[in-house]
Amino acid sequence: MVAAPPFVLGIAGSPRRHGNSEQLLDACLAGAKEAGAGVHKLVVADYGIEPCRGCNACSLTGECVIRDRMREIYPLLDEAAAIVVSTPVFFATVPAGLKALYDRCQPYWARRHVLNEPAAPKRRPGGILVVRGGGDPYGWECAAATTKSVFAVLEVRKTFEVVVEGVDSPSELGRHPDAIAKAREAGAGILGSTR
Repeated sequence: MVAAPPFVLGIAGSPRRHGNSEQLLDACLAGAKEAGAGVHKLVVADYGIEPCRGCNACSLTGECVIRDRMREIYPLLDEAAAIVVSTPVFFATVPAGLKALYDRCQPYWARRHVLNEPAAPKRRPGGILVVRGGGDPYGWECAAATTKSVFAVLEVRKTFEVVVEGVDSPSELGRHPDAIAKAREAGAGILGSTR
């Protein structure tokens, strides 16, 4: 039996399908695939993830008590050789669905900091793709910082960040071929940083 290649998990955080941030993620995953990696794209909007209840039950068991489709996502987070998140900027941070996924990573924090379970034996590479429209005076940095915070509990180290500003309609990313090329190149090299 031949083992499956290590895979890059791409998380599409926008509630709008096939928009600019998802297109940027597609370029990144295409680069990873061309370099021989397996890829899996997770579209957050398809999962209907409930928000964290703040019940702290995961501090007792290391597991979330909410029974929804996040249960399908935990194994992907565990098994991915690398994780890339793409997000638009909504009021200076990530959209609500993606933030719900982030908050539901609390069991990882609880296992490490409350239950004193050992961290993952090897940190994995990760990337952040941010697409920002115009008009928000507070920029995109909070979206990246929130993502880096989640990466910390998932034992993911940020190896690249691609930011595209000034795009709103889904067709506008095409005016930024340099960003698309940068995302594709980053995807092609992401697993090289684990060797």
